[in-house]
Amino acid sequence: MTSETIAAMLGTNPVVVRRTMAGLREAGYVRSEKGHGGGWAIAADLETVSLLDVHRAVGGPRIFAIGSEHSNPDCAVEAAVNEALAEALSEAEALLVARLGAVKLADLGRTFDARSASEMVSAHSA
Repeated sequence: MTSETIAAMLGTNPVVVRRTMAGLREAGYVRSEKGHGGGWAIAADLETVSLLDVHRAVGGPRIFAIGSEHSNPDCAVEAAVNEALAEALSEAEALLVARLGAVKLADLGRTFDARSASEMVSAHSA
């Protein structure tokens, strides 16, 4: 599948797709083939690759973009809120990372296949 095709499906620019796919290629999860009929293809066993692996391969961006406010460092209320927020975000991130590590790409494929089959049955029944 070409970067252009993937970009059209995701509503983004092919350059963004190529940049993202480069990390996946370096991790060995996809391979790229140049020339006519080329594009991106899966190169790894989907039973062994987790969502956490993918997250890390694309640079492991921050999971939560929110954070502490530091506009008034001498304020005791701000300090207390920041401490509580930091603890809550840390706990939430640990839970999410564990969950991402437990979901294999093959699991997603099976879910997709089951939903597609169900939708086809529904469409033919109507």
